[in-house]
This record gives sequence, C-alpha cells and structure tokens, in this order.
Amino acid sequence: MSTLINSSAVTTVLAQISITPNSDGLPGIAQLRTIVGAVMTVGLILAVLAVIISAIVWALGAHSANPHAASRGKSGVLIAVGTAVICGAAVALVTFFWNVGQTV
Repeated sequence: MSTLINSSAVTTVLAQISITPNSDGLPGIAQLRTIVGAVMTVGLILAVLAVIISAIVWALGAHSANPHAASRGKSGVLIAVGTAVICGAAVALVTFFWNVGQTV
C-alpha cells in the first residue's frame, strides 16, 4: 500500500503552526528575568571598571615611554567598550535574531 503525500497540504498545515514564547509556562520565569537583569548590571559595571583601568594603563604607558603598556591599554579600552555595547544590546540582538528566525 503506497501513500502519496500532497506537498501543498503539508505546506498548508505547517503554515498554520504558530508557537510563541510563553512567559508564564514554567515556575521561576520572573526570578530568572530578575537574575538576568542583575547579571547585565554587573556586566556593565565591570565594563566601566575595565574602561577606567585600561585608560589608566594606557596613560601610564604613554607617559612612561612604554609602548607595550600603552598598546595594552588601548586594546583594553576597545574590548571593554565592545563588551558594554554587547551587554547593553543583548536583549535587542536576541529579539532581532528571534524575529529573523521566525521568517525562515
């Protein structure tokens, strides 16, 4: 006995499936959001601290004629700023790629 699958029927059924995130499906979701927000805050505070320390290293390296320290300080500033951008944009990035994934 052979069965033939109608591709248009399968496409129609798949187009009708709609799954969205459920914010109250599991216990502890509100606490998890609080924890993630706290981790983001800590990450941003540490990024600010890294910018300050890296700027100090950069300045000391530049004023003491130490190009290696100055270069490390510059790199540290750029990395810390990039980290702050990623921490700040994390929610927007995940939302953007979630929306992109929904269009596939």
